[in-house]
Amino acid sequence: MSTEVVTAPNFKLCPKFEKTFNILGKKWNGLIIDVLLSEGPQRFKDLASKVDKCSDRVLVERLKELEADGLLERVTQPNSCRVLYQLTDQGQALRLVMESIHTWAETWYSLADCQ
Repeated sequence: MSTEVVTAPNFKLCPKFEKTFNILGKKWNGLIIDVLLSEGPQRFKDLASKVDKCSDRVLVERLKELEADGLLERVTQPNSCRVLYQLTDQGQALRLVMESIHTWAETWYSLADCQ
């Protein structure tokens, strides 16, 4: 019985797909995006409390990266120094992807699996 794996002869990952997974697969990015999709624009301290296992230093780094990738933007509120982080249209477009991930996780994992 052969265990040889057959692959398409010219298979190559799509660079766009690879870039997307580099963004979503980076630790904390998916959780940050999910919070912003679920809760709307957030101040840094509120976002930090919801992604509580992520250090402030790493959260700042991830927010800058997501902003550079066009998924979120920093918005300074008028007449205030208060900054909110919110998803751009590009970030909002991930809603169906994130909902699909939630559905997949509910189907395949129990809470005990997450301990």
